[in-house]
Amino acid sequence: MKVKVEKKSILDVEADAIIVNLFEGVKIPGGVTGIVDKAYKGLISNFIIKKEKFTGKYGEIYTLPMADLNKIIYVLGLGKQSDFDYVKIRNLNAKLVRKINESGSVKKVVSILHGAGIAGLCPWCCAQMITEGVYSGLYSFDKYKSEKREVNIKEFIIAEIDNEKYKKAKKGVETGTIVAASVNEARNLINESSQYLYPETLADYAKANSGVKTTVYNKSQIKKMGMNAFLAVGQGSVHEPKLIHMEYIPEKKPKKKIAIVGKGITFDAGGLDIKPASSMLTMRDDMSGAAAVITTMKAISQLKPEIEVHAIVAACENMPSGSAYKPGDVVIAKTGRTIEIDNTDAEGRVTLADALAYSEELGVDEIIDIATLTGACMVALGTVASGIMGNNDKKIKEFIKTAEQAGERFWQLPMYEEYGDSLRSDMADTKNTGGRLGGASAAGVFLSKFISKTPWIHLDIAGTAFLDKANDEGIKNATGVGIRSLIKYITEHK
Repeated sequence: MKVKVEKKSILDVEADAIIVNLFEGVKIPGGVTGIVDKAYKGLISNFIIKKEKFTGKYGEIYTLPMADLNKIIYVLGLGKQSDFDYVKIRNLNAKLVRKINESGSVKKVVSILHGAGIAGLCPWCCAQMITEGVYSGLYSFDKYKSEKREVNIKEFIIAEIDNEKYKKAKKGVETGTIVAASVNEARNLINESSQYLYPETLADYAKANSGVKTTVYNKSQIKKMGMNAFLAVGQGSVHEPKLIHMEYIPEKKPKKKIAIVGKGITFDAGGLDIKPASSMLTMRDDMSGAAAVITTMKAISQLKPEIEVHAIVAACENMPSGSAYKPGDVVIAKTGRTIEIDNTDAEGRVTLADALAYSEELGVDEIIDIATLTGACMVALGTVASGIMGNNDKKIKEFIKTAEQAGERFWQLPMYEEYGDSLRSDMADTKNTGGRLGGASAAGVFLSKFISKTPWIHLDIAGTAFLDKANDEGIKNATGVGIRSLIKYITEHK
């Protein structure tokens, strides 16, 4: 299936289905919807709106089969114009394209460039959101099902006759296609069974699919680097840990250097502090941060920003066995800082401690880590927003703003030094976890001790990376959260 833009009137594109839209409360449609209404002799205004009482409420869809023309008209409710934004464009298109695909009869769709008319939104951004919505709506992970979900739609065309809007929309579709591919590839990685996705196969995927230079370090090499905290977490598994380092170097002198670090626990049983069975069921998702940075690098290789980007993943499994690290063990991190293992199920921060230190040694200008880190963040923010904190308030605010434009929500959590009080140890420099209260912030304070001076942002996606029920975009299970924000921040942020 392909999304593309054609410089034509929507009426001149041969298609099985036409998508138009209406804001809530509109009685006489204008813009392209008005053109379609007039072409079909008031069918939208007189029949769909007046007789059928279509109100244009957000998410409302009216389907009108036209047997004489062998065509279906879909009218999409955009809601109140004052509330309309780019995220709604993406979510609405994801919802609508699933409905169209399920009909089975539609092969070719033509659509309005939602938002670029009366709403006055950026044509590039609108086209990108439509594209992301379409590819997201058609996504499924059915690798292990006998019956596969068929994508019946072969072409999704955005019709735009205005030359300037057409050129911008074309760029938006190109960007949206790259971003959507990265998000969906990450979803595949996260949804994959951990019996097939473990440190070695994750590293193989990164080398084969990233489009950038990728170096994978084995256990003995990791040990020589002094990354003993990372190695401790993985020592209970039969699968050897792998340190993945991906590099994108622009052709011109880079304007800055940035490192993105993804938590890469390919399965988290909790170690000897083993999780309950119900909590362990979806722990293949504990490498969502790793999937995010790996697939972000593929997008970066295609979008080619003038920024040097390094992606770091300390990949391992956290398993219980006779060789597993134990509560009360003391491990020495790459920085020389010692960590008392208070709970083996607080493993992500232990691997990130070494990964962050490794990243800082690269001499980058800033570091962003992304991790399914704490249940405490899930309790605080649920599945609606991800947590964000760090050592540079200006960059945190810039990232939040960029993420909003990409359609993702991050909420800043405090990182006061007092949150570190629960991490005090009698036998080491720090414990890896403390009390139940303020756990997300305490984890942030813990990580901050392994960064010396580089501006750093920490993204806790524990509540947003994997969903039990579908969100507004229609996504269940792996979401690929963080990828859109990372790509936008890296490619557009100065």
